[in-house]
Amino acid sequence: MDGTETFLSEDETFFGPLYRFVSDDNITDIDFNGSRIWLTNTDNTRYMSDVVLSAEFVEQFSNRVSNVVSKAFHQQQPILEAETDRLRITIVHESVAVSGRSICIRKSLPYVRMTEESMLREGYCSKEILKLLKNCVLAKKNLTFCGEPGVGKTECAKFFSQYIPANERVITIEDNPEWHYREVNPGKDCIELKVNDRMDYTQAIKTSLRLNPKWMMLSESRSVEVVKLIEGFSTGVRGMTTLHTDDVRKVPDRMVNMGGQIRSESRMENDIYSFIDIAVLIRRKEHRDAAGPGRVYRYIDQICYFERKDQTNYCHMIVDDGEFVCDQLPENLEKSFEALQMQNDFRVINDRSSSPGLRDHGTYRGFADSF
Repeated sequence: MDGTETFLSEDETFFGPLYRFVSDDNITDIDFNGSRIWLTNTDNTRYMSDVVLSAEFVEQFSNRVSNVVSKAFHQQQPILEAETDRLRITIVHESVAVSGRSICIRKSLPYVRMTEESMLREGYCSKEILKLLKNCVLAKKNLTFCGEPGVGKTECAKFFSQYIPANERVITIEDNPEWHYREVNPGKDCIELKVNDRMDYTQAIKTSLRLNPKWMMLSESRSVEVVKLIEGFSTGVRGMTTLHTDDVRKVPDRMVNMGGQIRSESRMENDIYSFIDIAVLIRRKEHRDAAGPGRVYRYIDQICYFERKDQTNYCHMIVDDGEFVCDQLPENLEKSFEALQMQNDFRVINDRSSSPGLRDHGTYRGFADSF
C-alpha cells in the first residue's frame, strides 16, 4: 500500500487538530515551523493560527504518516514525504530542522482556483496578456511556466490547459497529483500517468509518446527528463511544463544544465529554442503595512517567445514587469495567430489605446476577442 487509500478519508482521527485546516478548502497551505502554525488561504493571505500543536501530537502524527507509507523517520532518515490525491505532506526531523520538527501540508485541489474574472480583478494579468496566452494554447504553442517554489506555476498551467480542445488527447505526467486534468476538464480525452519507483519521468515520457498524444503535460521539469520532453516536442506533440527560475531568459540555460551530459550543450540549446515556444514567469509580492505582513499577490511578470531562425537563437521579450515591451509580436508568432484567426473566424483586437504598454506607432494583432 502506498498510503493514498488510507489518506483518502482525511479524517479527524488521523489529522487531529490539523483536521480543521485540512478540511477547509479556503486554506491552501498548512505550515508548522516547530512552534507555531502558519496558514495561507485562497486569497493569498498568510497568517498565524492560534492553534498550538503539542510535542506529543507532532510525534504521533509523524508516526502515523511513517507507518502508512512504510518509510522510516529518524536522524538517519530525516525527511518524510507522503501524498494523497489532494495533499502533499512533508515532515522534517528536528535533527536537521534546528527550530524543531516541521510539517508542511500543501493542497492541490481538483479544480482551478483562478477564473478570468479573478485574474483581472486581482491584477494577476491584464486582459491583453490573458488573451495572448489563451491564443498561444489555441495556436498549439509549447509553454513553460516559471517561477520560484510556491508561486503557483502549476495552478497557472492548469488554468490555461482548460483551452485545449476536448478532442485533443492530453497525457499528464506527475509524481504528485496536482494537475487533476480529468476532473478539471470533464469529458476531455486524457490519460494521467503517475511517476513512481517503477516508472521514472523519462520512461513515462517515452510511454506517453506511444499513446497517441496531442499534448504532453509534465508537471515539473527537474532533471534529465527534460531531454526526452524536448524530443517529444520535436515530433509535433505539443505541451506544457513548469520549472524553477527567476527570469524567462534563463530557461534555456536551466534546461541545458538539467540535461547534463546526455546531449551536447549546443545541440540541446538549439533544440530548446526550436521546440519551446513561450515562457511565462510568475512572481509574488507581499503587501506590507504597519501591522506587518499581509496579502500576497501573484502576477504574470514576464512572457517571452523563443525562436531559432537562420541558425540563430532568439529570445523575444513580449512582457516584462507585467507590461508589454514590444511594438508588435514576433513575426512567426503573429503568423500563427493569423492562421488561427482564419481557421476559427476569430475577431482580432487591433486597438492600441487599450494596451498602454505598446508603442503608439506599432501594431499589435493576434488577440482573439472572443472564444
